[in-house]
Amino acid sequence: MVKSRTLVAILILAHTSLSSQEKRDPSFEEIISIRGINNPRISPDGNNILFQQGSTDWENNRFDTEIWMSRGGGTPFQLTNNPDKSSSNPRWSPDGNWIAYLSDRGSKTQIQIMRTNGGEPFELTNTKDGVSNFRWSPDGSQIAFTQSEDRSKVKKAREDKYGAFSVEDNEYSLRQLWLIDFKPELLGRNWTPQEKDDSLLMASLKPKLLMDSVDFSINSFEWSPDGKMIAFGHQPDPILISFMKSDISIYDIEKGEYRSLVSNRSVDGLEAWSPDSKSILYSTNLDDSISNFYKNDKLYRININGKSNTQLAANFDENIGQLTWNEKGIFGIAWQKTLRPFVRIDPKSGEVETLTVRPYRIFNYSFSKDASKLVLRGADDETLSELFMTDYPLTPLKQLTKSSDQINLWKTAKSEVISWPSEDGAMIEGVLHKPEDYDPNRKYPLLVVIHGGPTGISTPAPTPAYVYPMVQWLNKGALILRPNYRGSAGYGEAFRSLNVENLGVGDAWDVLSGVKYLEDEGIIDGEKVGSMGWSQGGYISAFLTTNSGKFKAISVGAGISNWMTYYVNTDIHPFTRQYLKATPWSDKEIYEKTSPMTNINNASTPTLIQHGEFDRRVPTPNGYELFQGLQDVGVETKLIIYKGFGHGITKPKERLAAMWHNWQWFGKYIWDEEIEIPE
Repeated sequence: MVKSRTLVAILILAHTSLSSQEKRDPSFEEIISIRGINNPRISPDGNNILFQQGSTDWENNRFDTEIWMSRGGGTPFQLTNNPDKSSSNPRWSPDGNWIAYLSDRGSKTQIQIMRTNGGEPFELTNTKDGVSNFRWSPDGSQIAFTQSEDRSKVKKAREDKYGAFSVEDNEYSLRQLWLIDFKPELLGRNWTPQEKDDSLLMASLKPKLLMDSVDFSINSFEWSPDGKMIAFGHQPDPILISFMKSDISIYDIEKGEYRSLVSNRSVDGLEAWSPDSKSILYSTNLDDSISNFYKNDKLYRININGKSNTQLAANFDENIGQLTWNEKGIFGIAWQKTLRPFVRIDPKSGEVETLTVRPYRIFNYSFSKDASKLVLRGADDETLSELFMTDYPLTPLKQLTKSSDQINLWKTAKSEVISWPSEDGAMIEGVLHKPEDYDPNRKYPLLVVIHGGPTGISTPAPTPAYVYPMVQWLNKGALILRPNYRGSAGYGEAFRSLNVENLGVGDAWDVLSGVKYLEDEGIIDGEKVGSMGWSQGGYISAFLTTNSGKFKAISVGAGISNWMTYYVNTDIHPFTRQYLKATPWSDKEIYEKTSPMTNINNASTPTLIQHGEFDRRVPTPNGYELFQGLQDVGVETKLIIYKGFGHGITKPKERLAAMWHNWQWFGKYIWDEEIEIPE
């Protein structure tokens, strides 16, 4: 009895100690170092789970990804450990005895194989160019994979004779489809000299190119469930904008031949096979190549003989992604405002039903072979992404991971979704983040953080960040508004179309009306408002710089400053033509109306400009143009180029630097502080 009382007392004391611990403001490094989980894969029998977990390697300045496992719903453990590179894309063999994944262990990215019960991995492929994707055959005897064709000899011969030059839109290697036999009895074997000299034996271990001398690049592929065919999506070349001309074909394994199945004038995307191998599911823009950036995809099922082409989910006003077709139906996930439920499509009627309520946002899922069990990755407003196991039809979820334990002792964002009418009457939603000690009787500085896209979306979250120290600003005593301006995903096709021929203008209405709404509510200090964003969010911030005097400070991340400058430099020209409905040569006025530089003489807001050195999506001339224009009209500005980066800041040290640069900039103009960045 004494021992029992002592134990109870100890447990009560421990609980009191934990509950009384004061929460603290996390550092920038801690926010950047949050370990995230992704890409769950359930085993064929439904008992075990593979998933990716990311971590931050500060010493080597990289984000690492490794593969973890949960056996029988137990505590996850790390399965792979590549000290120098990441491991990703885990896939179970059909019998569940093997795990294949991608990793670069010194010879470019190759397919690695390991036993489910553990042990050292074996490198299955050893190709000259890295493997980009792979799939097991249904019987597990083969693996199909894609890699780029080898043009090194052609390139070297040209350089030897003519030196180095490149022809725009003509320097590429087609992605090809290969097949390799999986012979587990030969893995890790030490070959005798006689075996090495056996050309037939050695040839049987090498991958085989399925289609030679083709004039297209493969972008996706899937085995038919009966293993007799591979459906594949392809486009004329791997250049980004060529996806606008993608089609779908079928490769017959036995005949060694392929034939075209779906070939509309615009985008056709392979989604899934029917369980009986008689049909495929595909998304398409049909003949629409002038508005498909912002309109809904259409979903069809078609028999492999080209007949019975039937539209599904025709009445569902949003895109459905990550589609899977099994014996229980067609499944996917879809944004519905700031929620993202798991949905089912009836293969016959095409009707869509919502399956999940919590977690609020589902990001990935995976079914067992018989579709009786599945794993979901999802998050609620105040949690990080977690993995959940369940049966199908859905039963109460069993949580497998505890990622949110990382933030239990931090002061984090408290979120609510608010709405307001914009200048033209359109209803706009946004996420309003508040500090944990929010005081309704106080007026707070406001920082507006604008998402990219424009078809991105902002949602409630406890630790929103990227290069913006949002959690720290909240804990410093600010509110943060993240508006889902017109064009955002989740609100239907008509809403995504509202900024066509009105980019910047309508977006600015949505931001400014949101600020006014909060000011009218009496919860913000209208004299202390800042704005920032990356990509499309950077463009909108640049537009606000030259078209509004409401803000005390602005940060433009990889933002467009002049649509004409952008149009002639970007790697995605159709985007501009679709949203502005013109080229600079056919309608100069629309380019001027929507360009921040047009009203540069009206600019007065101190503006920080951040840009990646090798950004192809929004090339650096946009940053330099805004920088020079602001200098010329006497507005305080700073341009920071992050060396070696494209459109995103993808390494932890430079992301930390960018976060400090924003902290310093807004500290000066919102809080009147001179902040020294620590060396």
